[in-house]
Amino acid sequence: MSQLRIALLGTGPWAERTHAPAIAAHPDVEFSGVWGRRPEAAAALAAAHDTKAYAGGGDGEGGSGAGGLDGLDALLAASDAVAFALPPDVQAPLAARAAAAGCHLLMDKPVATTVPGARAVADAAERAGVASLVFCTLRFAPETARWVEEQAALGGWFTARAHWLGALYAAGTDSPYADSPWRREKGGLWDVGPHALSALLPVLGDVTAVTAVRTEPDLTHLVLTHTSGVSSSAALSLSSPVKGAGTGFELRGEHGTVELPQDWGDPVDIFGNAISALLTAARTGEPHACDVRFGLRLTEILADAEEQLTGS
Repeated sequence: MSQLRIALLGTGPWAERTHAPAIAAHPDVEFSGVWGRRPEAAAALAAAHDTKAYAGGGDGEGGSGAGGLDGLDALLAASDAVAFALPPDVQAPLAARAAAAGCHLLMDKPVATTVPGARAVADAAERAGVASLVFCTLRFAPETARWVEEQAALGGWFTARAHWLGALYAAGTDSPYADSPWRREKGGLWDVGPHALSALLPVLGDVTAVTAVRTEPDLTHLVLTHTSGVSSSAALSLSSPVKGAGTGFELRGEHGTVELPQDWGDPVDIFGNAISALLTAARTGEPHACDVRFGLRLTEILADAEEQLTGS
C-alpha cells in the first residue's frame, strides 16, 4: 500500500477547514473524492482540492443516480479509507457501510450518540477486518499526546480534574460551528466530553461508575470512578460566557500537580497525524488505542451520563 486512497464524507466547516486540507497535503495519501449531502458544497470542496465530487440525499441516507448512496458506493469502491466530518448519528451508519465495503475508518468523535449506533460500527469494522481510528484531537497533537503517555506511565495519581468550557453559544460569538443542529441538541456533554474522557481513561483507567449533574443552559458535571480506584471530575459546556471559557486538565498525586499543555497546535497538522496513525494501523494490523472500540466505550459512558440527566 504505497498510498492510501482516502475519501472525505462531509462538507461543513470542519471538513473544509481541517479534514480536506490535511488529506490533500498528506504525502502518503491520494484524495479519492468528496461525498456530501449538498451537491453544490461537495462540488466546491472537491474543486478546491483537485478531486472528484459525489453527492447524496439531504438526510444522509437517501438519493439515487450519480448522487445518493449510489454515488457513495462509487466513491467507496474507489477508496481504501474514509474520513468522516458528519453529525455522529449520520456518520455511524455510513461508517458501517464503508467498513462493509472494505474501507478503513477515520471517524470524528463521538462515533455516535447511541450505544447501538456505536456498537454497530465497531462490529462492522471487526467483521470486515478494517483498521479504525477516532479523531480525539489531543491524542494526536504531539505535545498533549506525549503528556498523556507520560502521565499514564508515571502513575501514582490521587485525583484528576478537567474542564472543557466552550463559548459557542455565548452572546456576541460568531462561530461557524454554532449552526450545527446536533451540537445544539446534545451540548457540551457529547461535543467536548470525548476530549476529557480521551485523556482521563488512558491515565486513570476505564470508568466503572459515573454520576452526572446538569445546570442550565448547558453545563454538565461528571464525577467518574476509574478501575485504578481513583475518582475524577469534568465540567463540560458549549455555553460558557466568553470570558469564562477555556480548557484545562489537572492531575494531582504522589509526584505533585501536573497540567495538560495548552498549545495543541494546528488542527490541520493534528489531523495529518491521525491519517498517519490510520496508515500504520492499516499496514501493520495493530489496532490503535483510539480505535472504534475506544469510541464505543466513550459513547457508553456519555450515554450513561445522559440517561441520568434525562431519565431516558
